[in-house]
Amino acid sequence: MTDTLFHQPYEPYAYAINSHKARLVLLASPCKFYRVTLHYGDRYVKETTDSLAMRFAGFDGTHDVFVADVPVPTSRLKYVFEAAPMDREPDNQGDKLTSSIFIGEGGTSTDPEEAGIFQIPYLCAQDVFRVPEWVNSSVCYQIFPERFENGNPALTPPGAVTWDAKPTRASMHGGDLPGITKRLDYLKALGVNLVYLTPVFAAGSNHKYDTFDYKKIDPQFGTKEDLRDLVTKAHELGIKVVLDAVFNHAGLRFAPFRDALEHGRESKYFDWFFIDGDEVDTKSVNYETFGTKNAYMPKLNVANPEVETFLLDVATYWIRECNIDGWRLDVANEISHVFWRRFREAVKAEKPDALIIGEVWHNSMPWLYGDQFDSVMNYVFRDACLKYFIKGEWSSVQFAEAMVRLLYLYPDAPTRAMFNLLGSHDTERILTLADEDVAKVALAFTFAFTFPGIPMLYYGDEIGMVGGQDPDCRRAMIWDEERQDLALQALVAHLAHLRTSQPALAGSRLDLLDVREDLIVYERISDDGKEAIRVAINTGEDPVAITVEGEVLFHTGSTATLSKQELAGKSAAVWRVAISERTSRSKQ
Repeated sequence: MTDTLFHQPYEPYAYAINSHKARLVLLASPCKFYRVTLHYGDRYVKETTDSLAMRFAGFDGTHDVFVADVPVPTSRLKYVFEAAPMDREPDNQGDKLTSSIFIGEGGTSTDPEEAGIFQIPYLCAQDVFRVPEWVNSSVCYQIFPERFENGNPALTPPGAVTWDAKPTRASMHGGDLPGITKRLDYLKALGVNLVYLTPVFAAGSNHKYDTFDYKKIDPQFGTKEDLRDLVTKAHELGIKVVLDAVFNHAGLRFAPFRDALEHGRESKYFDWFFIDGDEVDTKSVNYETFGTKNAYMPKLNVANPEVETFLLDVATYWIRECNIDGWRLDVANEISHVFWRRFREAVKAEKPDALIIGEVWHNSMPWLYGDQFDSVMNYVFRDACLKYFIKGEWSSVQFAEAMVRLLYLYPDAPTRAMFNLLGSHDTERILTLADEDVAKVALAFTFAFTFPGIPMLYYGDEIGMVGGQDPDCRRAMIWDEERQDLALQALVAHLAHLRTSQPALAGSRLDLLDVREDLIVYERISDDGKEAIRVAINTGEDPVAITVEGEVLFHTGSTATLSKQELAGKSAAVWRVAISERTSRSKQ
């Protein structure tokens, strides 16, 4: 067959959504098939009795993507795809197709018997990938505790610089846990209902990724009681709290490493690390570290059963002690899948609706089968947004293709729980990358808050903070309203309200409807199929004609332009629409 059809009967192309419904994804050569029909039934019943038209989900730059959510009342499924070639499209008289192409486990063929069938033998309830229900309406806010707020000056370490001093790699500014607690009302008013804190445990640096004591809050941040108070008061406001787990490596003063340094191979902790030789040499760095020869961050041997037991105890300890709501996992892709499977079992046993987010900057499918992470920090999303909204390196078509790829790169569950970030403590500030063009940032925010997944704000981005590469991106939070961009803050708060109140934004479905020069228009539909909203974003300088029929929920520009059925340059709009459905691929 010259026209390609591709499918595999497992993730991310086939998987259970629940014990009685499966999602199937078919890739096809672009503009070669105008319709795909799915024929399906119980795999124990010889005759296939049901059919449905698959939804055309878009073009991902290489393939057309067709999707179907299939009812499976018996939990047993067999299926075959029937693709109608574009050059065989029926005429206006509805002439019957005679040359459909079928694809099953036997391959592609014009003969359905030869193509065979695909199967999902049984939709086992225990195998269904579920993420916490609360992620569907979450807005996340990342805090670097040392730079957010000084709530207790008595905790500020000696030698700390003034709050607004330019940060260095070693500077201490005095942020702490009581400071975060103090500002919970600010976060609530902004619309945040999930806070992610970078490490808070005892360490030697300002960033705390060099842990000395995994069961002690760093003294400059406060105490375990301060963390417990923060979590308790956050929960009272409907805000969940996720901590950072640094399990790939420890710090130079981590007690087991100090013992190995002192006693060499005679230390009972020697095999907790990857040491070349009989003694530890911190000058030549004869041991594995985070990165390349970062002497103060020795890599942990997580395959050692004692290390595994230790770290799993840490993971559950803070849930028990302070009722935290989950973990973000640092350098997650350099730790074994075996460990992460055991980590998930331990954490979910302690708190079933805890969230587990891995730090992986690339395609993360190996960790997203439902047995390890709930999802990951979506740096792939960030890269695409920067190229389109901020740097202008991509056309609307390129960006739309990237979004279709991303929507079907993973199963539905982890897509819902992605941390869709535009910046973090490891990147330049979004406004700095945009050359301080607030309009560009507003468009990127609009997209982040209306795309499937969890929009993640890096502290201060909502008020227009700037900063270059680390450590400049870690400037202290600006609390003086005269120095804040209050209009941008209000825009973010409005978007957060939409995200948490609109059922259409709580699901995972996005349909691209219109992609033109400088314009993308897409639709979000609720899980129950009863509500839909439409989003239009114009990245160009000039107004573009659009059709707005329904209640306008959000607009970055003047509402007068919308009343004329046009969208102003560098602006975006969100409005309600009636439900629509696309099952065919146009010839364009």
